[in-house]
Formats: sequence, C-alpha cells, structure tokens
Amino acid sequence: MPHFAEVLLPLALPGTYTYRIPDQITLQVGSRVLVPFGRKKIYTAIVVMLHDREPQGYEVKEILSTLDECPIVRHPQLRFWEWMSDYYLCTQGEVFKAAVPSGLKVESETYISVNADYEEPEPGALNERERVVLDFTAQQGRVQLTELTRATGFKNVEYIVSRLIDKNAVRVSERVVDNYRPKTEACVRLAINHGDEAALHGIFDHVSRAPKQETLLMAYLDLSRWLSKGEPKEVTKATLLSRSGVSAPVLNAMVKRGFMQIYKREINRFASLGLQLEDLPTLSKEQRRAYVEIHAAMREHDITLLRGVTSSGKTSVYMHMIKDTLDLGLQVLYLVPEIALTTQLTKRLRAVFGDRLLIYHSKFSDDERVDIWKRLLSGSDPCVVIGVRSAVFLPFAKLGLIIVDEEHDSSYKQQDPAPRYNGRNAAMVLAGMHGAKTLLGSATPAVEMYWHAQNGRYGLVELLTRYGDIQMPAVKVVDTRQARKRREMNGMFSLELINHCQEALSQNKQIILFQNRRGYAPMVRCKECGAVPKCQNCDVSLTYHMHTRSLTCHYCGYTIQLPPLCPACQMPALEVVGYGTERIEDEIDKVLPNEKISRMDLDTTRSKSSYDAIIDDFSAHRTNILVGTQMVTKGLDFDSVSVVGILNADTMIRFPDFRAHERAFDMLEQVAGRAGRAHAQGLVLVQTSEPDHDVIHFVEQHDYEGFYRYELADRQRFSYPPFVRIINIYLKHRDDVLLGELSMRYAALLRQTFGARVLGPERPLVARVQTLYIRQLMVKMELQASMPKVRAALRQIYVNMLELDSRMKSVRLYYDVDPM
Repeated sequence: MPHFAEVLLPLALPGTYTYRIPDQITLQVGSRVLVPFGRKKIYTAIVVMLHDREPQGYEVKEILSTLDECPIVRHPQLRFWEWMSDYYLCTQGEVFKAAVPSGLKVESETYISVNADYEEPEPGALNERERVVLDFTAQQGRVQLTELTRATGFKNVEYIVSRLIDKNAVRVSERVVDNYRPKTEACVRLAINHGDEAALHGIFDHVSRAPKQETLLMAYLDLSRWLSKGEPKEVTKATLLSRSGVSAPVLNAMVKRGFMQIYKREINRFASLGLQLEDLPTLSKEQRRAYVEIHAAMREHDITLLRGVTSSGKTSVYMHMIKDTLDLGLQVLYLVPEIALTTQLTKRLRAVFGDRLLIYHSKFSDDERVDIWKRLLSGSDPCVVIGVRSAVFLPFAKLGLIIVDEEHDSSYKQQDPAPRYNGRNAAMVLAGMHGAKTLLGSATPAVEMYWHAQNGRYGLVELLTRYGDIQMPAVKVVDTRQARKRREMNGMFSLELINHCQEALSQNKQIILFQNRRGYAPMVRCKECGAVPKCQNCDVSLTYHMHTRSLTCHYCGYTIQLPPLCPACQMPALEVVGYGTERIEDEIDKVLPNEKISRMDLDTTRSKSSYDAIIDDFSAHRTNILVGTQMVTKGLDFDSVSVVGILNADTMIRFPDFRAHERAFDMLEQVAGRAGRAHAQGLVLVQTSEPDHDVIHFVEQHDYEGFYRYELADRQRFSYPPFVRIINIYLKHRDDVLLGELSMRYAALLRQTFGARVLGPERPLVARVQTLYIRQLMVKMELQASMPKVRAALRQIYVNMLELDSRMKSVRLYYDVDPM
C-alpha cells in the first residue's frame, strides 16, 4: 500500500504537493482529500498519484481526511487538465479551480474568538479600534474576518486582529465548510412504531375532539398505506396538506403534541419529468443531404465543420446526430456560446430526448451543478448535456459526440481568470481523448476553422439554403452621414428604419434592434469644461445607467451616483453622450409609443430565469420590439421577426484588433439572420457612416466566401492566424514608470530567445484596470512549435528576469494563448 500521495491544490502554484497517507485512510487517484497548507489553511486537493518515494529535506505533512469513497475525477479529466495547463500556459491548480464546482471544493474559513483567559494588563492597553473589535467578537462568540469588516467598517481589520493576537486577546480557529447542499423536501411520519396498534388508537383518542387533526391523521394513514403489510410509504408534507385540505398550523399542532414528526429527505434533482416525447423533426432534402455527408465525413475525419447559413435548420441536423449517438449507448456534449441559447434549445431537445437531457451553465446554483457532476460520475447512461464552455470539464464516461454550435463565437474564450481557454478548441481535444467525434457548426465559421476544412484537415459539409427555401434577408445600408445632413435622423434612428419598423408593426410583425453597448450612455460630459467622469481604478469613462442614476465602470464595478454638478468646474452642465441599449429602449419608446419593448443585455439577464422570461415574452408576442447587445445575434429563433436594425456598425469595424473585421462580419451577418426566418424574406437595415467599407459590402451580399478570401489575404500578408499561433503576454503593476522599465527589459530577454517573433511592449487600449497599469507583448509562434517547449522557454526567461531584477517579483505576469 502506497505511503505518499501527490495532490493538486486549487491554487495558482506550479506542480503537485506530497503528503503522507495516514494508516487508516485508503486512497484512489481522482479522490478528494483535505490537506493542511500554509500556517492555517485547509484545502480540498485531488490525488493525482500514489507512491512510496519519501521526499527529502523537509517534513512531510499528513493528509487530514478523505472526502470520497470513489474518485470524483476520471482519468481522462486529469489528462485533459494536464493538456490545458500545458497549452494555455497556466498551472494545473488553476485548471482544477475552474473545472470543479465550488460545492466539491471544501475549504476552511478563518474565525476569531475572545481568549477567555485574557485580562487587560492596564487601562489603555487596547486602542479604540482594538476595543471595538474585541467587544463585537465577545458579543458574537465567534466571528469571521469578513463579518468584522462589514460590521465595524474598518478597512484594516486584519491588522487590528493581528495586534489582538499578539496581545493574546483573541484566538484564531478554522472551520471546515462544505458548501454543497443536496436538494431536500419535508416529509411527515407518525411518531410511533409501525404495527403498534395500541399507540395508534391512543392518537385517535386524543384527536377525536379535533376534527381537522383527525382528518389529517386519516389522510396520512391512507397515503402511507400504514394499515397494509410492509413498510409504510414516505409522505411529503405538501402532499399530506393537499390531500387532507388542512393548513400547516394543524400539522404543527400534531407535531407539538408528539403524534407526528417532520423530517427532511434528499431527493433527485433529475427525477423523471414524465414527458410525452415527440418524434425527431423531419429533415428537408437539403438537410438530409447534409446529414448523410456529415456521417461520411466523420468516417474520414475526427472533426467536421458544418457551414450552414442562418435558418438553414442546423439544429434539426444536430438532433438526428444526437439520436444516432445515444442509440449507440454513448453520451453527447452540445456546446453553445451563450446561456440565452440554452433557453430555446432546451425546449426543443427536451421534447425529443426527455429526461436524457441535462443542462449545465453558470446561472445554475452550485448545488445543481454538483448534482449534474455526480450524476455523470455515477453512471455511463446515454445522455445529452447542453451547456456553455465550462461544460467541457464534466466527468463524461462514454463520450461519443461533441457539437459546438456557433463555433466562431468569441464567448467560447475565457478571459479572466486562468485558464484562458477556448471552449471550442478544448472540446476538440477532449473529444480526441475520448475517441469521440466533433461537429462544428456556424453560418460564419472562424477563419482558422474554415482554412483547416478547406485544406482537408477537417471534414466540410455545407448547407447553403434556408429551410423552406425562404430567401436570405435583404440588407439595406443607411449612410448616417448623409442622413444627418438631410436631417433624417431621430437620435440613433434613421427615418428609413422608423418607417420600416412602423410598417412591420402594422402587419403584426416583430423587430430586433442591435446596439453592442449596454447601459444608458457610454459616458457623461460637461458642456462647459469638457470634463468626463472616469473610473478611479481604470482608464475608462464611467457608463451612465439611467434607472439607477448611477455611473458605473464595466471593468471593475466601481459605481457612483450621478453628481448634480460637474466635479471639475462645479457647473450644472453634465450631459449624456452616446447610446447604450438602455437609452435605445427609452428612445424607441418615444418614437414608437404604445409598443411593448424588452431589452436583453447583461443588466437584464443576471438571474437564471431572466433569459427565459425575455425570450418567452418575445416569442409569445407579449413584446414586439427586442433591444439587445450581442446576445440577440446568436442563434435565437423567432418566427415573426421581419425587421432587424443594426444601429451603429462603425464601432465594430473600427476596433483596433486584427480580428475586428472578422468579428464585425460575424456579428452583422448573425444578427441579420434573425430576420425573416419562417414565412417571408426579412429586411436588415445597417446604419453606418462608412457605407463603402469592404465588410459592409460582404454583409450586403451575404458573401461569406468573399469575406473569407479578403480576410485570409490580410492575415497572410501580416502573419496572423491561421498562419501563426499568437501568445499575448500581459504585465501588470501599480507603478506605471516601474512597469514601463521592467517590461522593456523583459521584452529584450524574450527577443534573445524568440527574436523578431516578439512585438511590444505597448499599452493596450485600456491601459489601467482595477488600479493596475498594463503592458502587452505579442509573440507570434510557428504552428508546428511545441507548446511544452515554448512554456519551458518562457518559464526560464521569467526566472532569468527575476535574477536580473528582483523588482520583477512585484509584477503580475500571465499569458493568453490564441487570444480572441
């Protein structure tokens, strides 16, 4: 039996840590254990190796306890974590932290309590703040540091507590907290042994003068089949009250008299819904052709790209592929870029696949995510999981197919914190580890993916006609410069857009208005002195939110109330500048009064049910105008939308990034695809001050292939993906001057190894976030370069930099591989 375990901690620390296994504990690779780390902390760790090699040179700590009888992580997951760590240049601990739901990561919480033996040596031994902390702690008995901060308002409460510890006035303790709570329901039982007829008659005698209690007792006996042979059935509190027709106080009186007991039982969150399942949707001739070609392509390739124009019926093809996989006894992962998409897809998939459909995303409670994790862990039954990028971390046993819908979407890319992975690329690797197939789908495939498909690395199937032979929407470009000169603009709305919207509404049709900026206005400005309120932590102007009359930073969350006077010149001259979705909603209500409007952006979709409510209201015509950010561009299916207005295409095209044109084309084409999906050709109006821009022309013609050739030529000319792999390196520090100096020295070391592949350092568009100044370097690597070797080289360069200048320790440095 091994005596030592290598464990992985959910921390940004390289490598694993060795702990001694106590004699009474039996471990398996993939199991959770509680381990001490540092002076006071306790963490949940994952066992990744068992061995008998005792480390030398330091005392090995002992594992405190094990949390599982069986592993909670499968071997393919550990391999997957290792790949993600190597490729995305982060630690496996960071991958572990991102992968496993919080409910499965038991941690310790720091508490302080008053030392009962403490006596103040002399008056004045404690200062005023120490006295406040000590008195509050004494009142509470035991208190967390976060609670102390909140109650006292002291910003340096940790320092105060440390002084009290030095004076032996308080003690520190750790409480291990398990955040997971199973779903339970209240049940009722008689407080007597089953079969004890004398005790039962005694209860009847006591309740005979209380008719409602007697009715409750009779209902319980009927529901539990108490008088039948065998053990009585469990009866829920809700069922008992419903059957008996009495109120909860009647039951509480029975409990108080000692006749009944209420207890909690754990229930399955995935109990059968008992749905009447529908047949698979019938495929059209073109869909059937694509379906057959996908199967043929999958015999030759592990990855197949389905390029299907908007409303071509890709989802119906996916559903047939899912059924084929489930019939083989295998599992399916269906990835979507936005939670909003799961709302509509869930209804369609649930109608066909019923209880075999699971949903996994961040709007679910942590307990719900733990239950899905445990369900997949406990068996290998065929099922389909629909989720966003984090679903790639689930413990699949028999994965047969991964579908990545809207594979081009930048939402698949995790930005912060590490691992900064792309869910699409990770899914392809995960499928390869399981021996599964990957199906990528999009109307506007990512340039890199289409390039691989054109070169034969991936299979390629195309579906270029809309379902029912509906024409692609007509695209009209509105030149906002000319419209303003002719005074044909009403705020952000051209008269042409307003006229088409009025006509659509008169025909009981619906409208989508797209503005890729949330809030009421992107900034507030003083008309007298030109001052713009800015975030105190970031180099950005504050966004105005009218409903709360607040100015908010969308980078760090810093918020202030809108001041009545300009902070700079003290004049009452503040004005809002620009348009966000909140202002668009307000303005369109004035232009088209008496119309029901809904808005879909980050501010209106913070809860799990908010997506459902907005989409259901629009689908049911309870609202007829939908204003939204990029959330409305991604695969939503509304039959009655006939007009789509893109209010400002310029901000997307002008963004300073090599992917700007690709993102702009994708977004414009995708949002255009929301129009005219069911019965007639729709209309898309694109408002822009650059009507002659190449991207606008490609959108007008729905010409993806023309755009692809145009974009690919630029990428090849300037050495960008798919011809190279990009690694962005970010350095952050509170001192801008020091950061500038260190970033230049670091860049020089990088060039000694990587030469002309290194660009920068430079200030990014937003050069300070959350009080930290930023410098960015770009490294362009050949596609065939080994990422583990690149990682080793970068690690050595960082070590060399630390030796040259110890101030580098204070710099936060991280890597972003394949940035979006």
